[in-house]
Amino acid sequence: MPSGMTYYESVHKPWGRMFYDVAYLQLDIPESPRLRILDFGSGYGLCANHYAQWHDVTAIEPDGEMISQRFDTNMYTQIHGDVADLRQFANEFDLVICHNVLEYVQDKEEIICALAGAVKPGGKLSIVKHNINGRVMARAVFDDDPAMAMALLTDLASDQSTTFGDRFLYENQDLLAWTDKLGLKTDGHYGIRAFFSLTQNNEIKHCPQWYEKMLALEKRVGDVDAFRQVAFLNHFIFRK
Repeated sequence: MPSGMTYYESVHKPWGRMFYDVAYLQLDIPESPRLRILDFGSGYGLCANHYAQWHDVTAIEPDGEMISQRFDTNMYTQIHGDVADLRQFANEFDLVICHNVLEYVQDKEEIICALAGAVKPGGKLSIVKHNINGRVMARAVFDDDPAMAMALLTDLASDQSTTFGDRFLYENQDLLAWTDKLGLKTDGHYGIRAFFSLTQNNEIKHCPQWYEKMLALEKRVGDVDAFRQVAFLNHFIFRK
């Protein structure tokens, strides 16, 4: 994930949009009825702003600089806070979103417990995480760094240092164990970006026809296990 202004700028480009477009398709949230949605670790507010077109959205983000540059063309409640603010909500939201956040904290199980607590009975929790196999693929192919790819096969901490802060990768099995303890049921498990980043032809990514075909392909293979295993990201949807 790029840092700072680079990441902010990338969301306007195809390689930034693809993640969000695929995640929205996998979540498949209808425009009605009106839902209550919480976006934890909302960053620049892409998801919050998107869903605020039709739903009542609350966003929580600890980084004040990101909040100052957030997307807010639609009305939603922005909280400058962290897990302590998350705990004030109990059984309140139809959907809770936590995308690409848990890698950057060490107390993952504690946060998942707070996220689950904010979901109302029958509601959903959406978690997007880095996929270990996908990280190995990214290092070897996208970053041209086979040595780091080899290191990742035996030591997840070798991928730790990033410009967003220390990254602490974790296994899918860990997430499933934590959610199982909380009584959450897996409602969906998808891959995101199995193919998109592997091509270095960035010119073609600006072609609307190519982009739409790639988006359709990413959606089609998202729940095919062979592709899900090597996708850059994994998307879990849990039901309370």
